[in-house]
Amino acid sequence: MNLAANLFDAHSIVGDLGLIGVLAIIFAETGLLVGLAFPGDSLLFIAGVAASGSGAAILGGASLDPVALFIGAPIAAIIGSQVGHWFGATYGRKLFSRPDGRFFTQSKVAATEKWLNKYGTGKALVLARFIPFVRTLINPLAGVVGIPVKKFLFWNVLGAIIWTQGIIGLGYLLGEKLEGSVDKYLLPVVGLIIIVSVIPVAIEFFREWSTRRHHS
Repeated sequence: MNLAANLFDAHSIVGDLGLIGVLAIIFAETGLLVGLAFPGDSLLFIAGVAASGSGAAILGGASLDPVALFIGAPIAAIIGSQVGHWFGATYGRKLFSRPDGRFFTQSKVAATEKWLNKYGTGKALVLARFIPFVRTLINPLAGVVGIPVKKFLFWNVLGAIIWTQGIIGLGYLLGEKLEGSVDKYLLPVVGLIIIVSVIPVAIEFFREWSTRRHHS
């Protein structure tokens, strides 16, 4: 394990830190505010490629145990989110009173709070898994507003499984067919993931716009 790995680069995390590093970053991104800076979707995709049969050849020798990855990733995401919820419930608004920094800003907090209020607990927690910064901030925010632990846990588990298994699975399946560098596939795949995840949100905005226009 290379302790000098770049924690902001998915290739470096997978190649230098291995499975433990991948799971640690997933936990941190979903459970700690520092996770705002970490690569979530791209890390899962690269990890999926590394777990495939041709992963080592594509990623310059980096490979991951597929069984351990598919089991460990959702567990790390679930535990991370529960820790985030606990922090929010325990320390409340003090978590969000810090000044703006390179990754943490009050505008992101406001956007996340609006997201939670607008879409409700279930839909918000599941969709948030696919939206950078929202998936980090929504967990402590859910604790701040008093969402019960059992209710949060249900949607946390569902969202974690859909997010990790879906993106890792995509990387794993494509890893069997990729040739050469994974870089040329990474941006299009992550872009597709973002587009697909935004579709339900776009539909909600369109419905709201149509309703306002109808009543105006």
